[in-house]
Amino acid sequence: MAKKQHVLLAERGGVDLKVGSVFFIGTATTLLRYAGFTILTDPNFLHQGEQAKLGYGLRSTRQTNPAIPIDELPPLDLVLLSHMHGDHWDHVASERLDQRLPIITTRSAAAALRGEGFRETHGLKTWQSYIFRKGDVTLRITAMPGKHGPGVIARLLPPVMGSLLEFEGADGTRLLRIYITGDTLIYNQLKEIPKRYPEIDLALLHLGGTRVMGILVTMDAEQGVKMLQLIDPTIAIPIHFNDYTVFKSPLEDFQSAVKAAGLERQVRYVAAGERYRFEVPRKRRG
Repeated sequence: MAKKQHVLLAERGGVDLKVGSVFFIGTATTLLRYAGFTILTDPNFLHQGEQAKLGYGLRSTRQTNPAIPIDELPPLDLVLLSHMHGDHWDHVASERLDQRLPIITTRSAAAALRGEGFRETHGLKTWQSYIFRKGDVTLRITAMPGKHGPGVIARLLPPVMGSLLEFEGADGTRLLRIYITGDTLIYNQLKEIPKRYPEIDLALLHLGGTRVMGILVTMDAEQGVKMLQLIDPTIAIPIHFNDYTVFKSPLEDFQSAVKAAGLERQVRYVAAGERYRFEVPRKRRG
């Protein structure tokens, strides 16, 4: 069920609906550009040696730098935030992002951001949607299931959501479908995603094998491959790896697991500072 809509100023001269791009900034921070939309995900602009706050006094040290500083971001249409953790939303984002920007996130994170002065925060429940319109293109963002830890640990961590981005043309044809996992583990409710949303064109997989007090709270290599098999996207890009000391499953582990599963054709590896350009499949209904 869709929530209210937000109309954005369309670009003059039209847009190219045949191509799009993902620019990887680091951790789970990316710039998605398609159909005139520019979307920032999980803004984390801490630098090497700085510490992200994980709650309950826990911190983790960043081991890399973001590919670009926050001041070099292009004009944004919206921010997509999977949850409120210091490696996904940090003090730099709080201090430097425009507080008028629309932010799509969990309900708890939306409330926290409103407390910081952000005016356009929209918290979604699982399967709930928010619609943006820009020119002739509609973008529907739907909150996907996510579970940031096993058992009782999940209740100690902030609520998390995955996201499905569906771009539609003026005639209702689907142009592009992107799935972003968020910091989730593999669990039963995820099986509902491919039932409701087959034909995922592009998936961004939050990996890293994050461990807090020794307990796995984000997908490691094995779970990343299971997610790839479950969602079966045309192309998948791994993100959220190697950046923090709590990440215990390096990208190399995922690369080996993908090769062992025979799934190399579905995966593209994009280093921080690189841009992946993709062509959009032929339009289709539904």
